Amino acid sequence: MEMNEIVPKLKLYLLDMDGTLYLGDRLYPFTIEFLQAIRESGGHYLFMTNNSSKSVSAYIQKLAKFGIAATKEDFMTSSQATAYYLKKHHWGKTLYLCGTESFKQELEEQGFTVSSDISKTECIVMGFDTELTFQKLHDVSYLLLTQPDLPYIASNPDLVCPTEFGSVPDCGSVCHMIYNATGKKPIVIGKPEPLMPQLAMDKMGVKPEETCVIGDRIYTDVKSGLAAGTWTALVMSGETTPEILAQSSEKPHLVLQDAGLLIPYIKEKT
Repeated sequence: MEMNEIVPKLKLYLLDMDGTLYLGDRLYPFTIEFLQAIRESGGHYLFMTNNSSKSVSAYIQKLAKFGIAATKEDFMTSSQATAYYLKKHHWGKTLYLCGTESFKQELEEQGFTVSSDISKTECIVMGFDTELTFQKLHDVSYLLLTQPDLPYIASNPDLVCPTEFGSVPDCGSVCHMIYNATGKKPIVIGKPEPLMPQLAMDKMGVKPEETCVIGDRIYTDVKSGLAAGTWTALVMSGETTPEILAQSSEKPHLVLQDAGLLIPYIKEKT
């Protein structure tokens, strides 16, 4: 069955980035045409990433190097969703952040106090920390073991982050390491939870049946779309292998070798 017989005309595409639009510092050859096709069809897209190691400003700069113009309004990130959750549930608390300086700046811009002084900690936040030190691991372990009721939040559950040479440990792997030391698991905010696509749909004023989540991971991208009631498209240009897909109990609506294969469908639906 052809895609245009399965999926109606879409208004919003929620796009994973690394492994979907590019890999590390290598832009996929179809990406610019794909994004142009969405805009020319009258549709919209948001970059929806679990990677909290970079600020939105850093992502804008990275995309600009690829020749892709973007503004802050074009993003829905796990750090933004984490800030939304913290505002709703832990507003005013002093945060201990196991994350990058850019994540810290984003939280501070949202009005939070972030301190490395563990005597002041009222909530722990874990992100994809490319500036990770053993001191941070020590502090988080100490806090969780000495204050077992302390709120403990993770921006995303990704086990690895893809690179040109393979993968490196992501936030989920660090959280597993902390669990092995403390027996504590965090509340997870990013994909596969439905909060990010729900916030994106609210922002753009569209319905789940008018929205498609596109990404290269079943356990984050696809599951978040399914949880939010959207269409889902798995691309095989990143982490997922045919073996992983075959073994998964969660199945996307569409499986494509890459996002470029959506271009004819988008143009036909214009």
